[in-house]
Amino acid sequence: MEDKVSATPAALRLIEEIVREHGPVLFHQSGGCCDGSSPMCYPKDGFILGDTDVLLGHIGGAPVYISASQFEAWRHTDLIIDVVPGRGGMFSLDNGREVRFLTRSRICSTSLGAPRSSA
Repeated sequence: MEDKVSATPAALRLIEEIVREHGPVLFHQSGGCCDGSSPMCYPKDGFILGDTDVLLGHIGGAPVYISASQFEAWRHTDLIIDVVPGRGGMFSLDNGREVRFLTRSRICSTSLGAPRSSA
């Protein structure tokens, strides 16, 4: 099955830059508390996943997760990680730059909306 997440060329360039500085990363789609619903970028070994987090796929070699409850709300949506001017979330590795990650979405064509493997 296909990934439910993709990235723009600008996002892939920023991921590459962050990985050069910090090593492997992962993304977790924020559920909307302190940092809105931004894609948060963390060191891969510095973030503890929840038991119910759902793997949406990979972008730039980095896994992208979302909470099960948010996945249910967005299950018929494909996410596109992009970059826009601004500041990243407080704990996200895109913070302190002149650009930040942003999630865009589109309604996906799969009728079930099940998570697609990232193989």
